Amino acid sequence: MRIFFHIVVVLFVSSSVCLAQRNPTMPSQMSDSEREQLYARFTENKKVPVAERQKLAYEAARDYVKRYSGEQDSHLAEMRRFVHEYERVMANFEVHEAVAAKKYAKAFEVGRASLKKDAENFYVLATLAQAGYAQAQAGDATLNEETIDYTKRAVTLAEGEKFSHADPFATVEDARGFLNFALGWFLRAQSPAEADAALVRAVKSGSRYKDDPLTYNLLGIAILKEYAQVSAEYNEKFGNKPSSPEQQAMLQRIVQVGGRAVDAYARAVALTTKPEQQEGRAKMMAQLTQLYKNFHNGSEEGLNEFIAGVLSKPLPE
Repeated sequence: MRIFFHIVVVLFVSSSVCLAQRNPTMPSQMSDSEREQLYARFTENKKVPVAERQKLAYEAARDYVKRYSGEQDSHLAEMRRFVHEYERVMANFEVHEAVAAKKYAKAFEVGRASLKKDAENFYVLATLAQAGYAQAQAGDATLNEETIDYTKRAVTLAEGEKFSHADPFATVEDARGFLNFALGWFLRAQSPAEADAALVRAVKSGSRYKDDPLTYNLLGIAILKEYAQVSAEYNEKFGNKPSSPEQQAMLQRIVQVGGRAVDAYARAVALTTKPEQQEGRAKMMAQLTQLYKNFHNGSEEGLNEFIAGVLSKPLPE
């Protein structure tokens, strides 16, 4: 069998040499042959679901695009899609691995490069939001501003009507819940109105954040900061001035904002029921009591009843 194969090879090579001597291959023929070989290498490797074969398919597709992108070619669109998707998946994997190892700086380095190529890569945006939140919770705020930007972009995608691929989250509801909650947490001091809106979306997401007392505690904090801002604006505009329709409208707005703060704190207290949460509950209850008295002529009357029934009512906006 080996002797036969050797003879065949020799004959094939000899005949090829003779043909080459008689009919030199034209550059265009060589190019077409290389193109076909490159495409064949791509298709053969692409259909094998093994990492190394997929890498070989990617390399073939990448080379194909580089060589023939300036030409009319029926395979180019397919090649570009594969290159884009492969690079997207690999970037996602690298970011995931860095976050899993708690190498957050590395995750952001890889993520930045990926987002330059694919600005709407939800997986990378959301994973960086999770990483930045975890780092901030650990007391390191160096990535906060960048995290806020990525979280806002992820929220925009997650709140879209056509949003359906929630990875790295288990469900669309989980994605919307966490991202809005995290955004509210980051913005509660610097932009309370934005934090307020984000936390309300977290409550309405259908996720676990609807029943998390921390969501409402943060909401109360954000609303109180809004209350302080609106009150200061009211005093500047209408302090020691006669009543007017504009003044009454703004006063009504202040009352409404204050009422929402009371409601948010009451929900936080009502949901804080575990034995290990009682110290925190006592602090929130003290805040709520003082706030409630401010809006009820210094009286606590009706507060316990309000707390008992608050969860049965819709969240005021």
